[in-house]
Amino acid sequence: MQALDSQQQTARDWFESLRDQICAEFEAIEAAAGSDATFDYLAWDRADPSGAPGGGGVRGVMKGKVFEKVGVNVSTVGGTLEGDFARTIHGAGEDPGFFATGISLVAHMANPHVPAVHMNTRFLCTTKRWFGGGADLNPPIPAADDTAEFHAVLEAACDAHDPAHYPRFKQWADDYFYIPHRKVHRGVGGIFYDHLEGDWDANFAFTQDVGRAFLDIFPRIVRRRMDTPFTEADKAQQLEWRGRYAEFNLIYDRGTLFGLKTGGNVDAILMSLPPIASWG
Repeated sequence: MQALDSQQQTARDWFESLRDQICAEFEAIEAAAGSDATFDYLAWDRADPSGAPGGGGVRGVMKGKVFEKVGVNVSTVGGTLEGDFARTIHGAGEDPGFFATGISLVAHMANPHVPAVHMNTRFLCTTKRWFGGGADLNPPIPAADDTAEFHAVLEAACDAHDPAHYPRFKQWADDYFYIPHRKVHRGVGGIFYDHLEGDWDANFAFTQDVGRAFLDIFPRIVRRRMDTPFTEADKAQQLEWRGRYAEFNLIYDRGTLFGLKTGGNVDAILMSLPPIASWG
């Protein structure tokens, strides 16, 4: 992979900084619960199909008392997209060269009253340059106040940049995080955006604010719910819901496909899968 230009390096540095902030906050939650769980980090390298160095990343995983399994991955990869897959990527139809850097997070919680969550933000370069990402809440047992507060924080982050962002990106999330064969949404939504290009500084600032909004709201929800009593029926509902989450990620999720098609670390890509799930 070639040396990074200033925009690529700046984006990479931010995603790694956000990873560090999030992991520190999650470890603090575990400590408050009387757990000594910490993140285990594993660095990995990617080989480009051309044989040139293709970058790599760091997979971070923690299994604790509150977070049954949480993965926070950062990656910076580049090289050549292969075959028909290149034509499915924005700006890569005529030139299959690419660069991508980003952070991806999925948390599966021990208490079924604490919602699972997904967050991802990324910067990609082909013949075009754009940001994408978002965050969505996935409660096995939805709580209306959690849902309202999660959306309110994301809406505020969007409104600080463009009042049109939130309604557009909320609808995008509703459309994207849907399981057609179940005819249900994966969770209670959030925001999703892609191909945000043009004003690099403005789009980067927005992407940073999405990360900050997640860091603000999700730990608050976790602390609010993590000591809530639950029943065996609640746990069974959580495990059944996790099965649907796994179905979406294995069948429909574009990030999973992108990671596998570009030679990413399989364990990092599939860290989104829950540790235990059930099917009726």
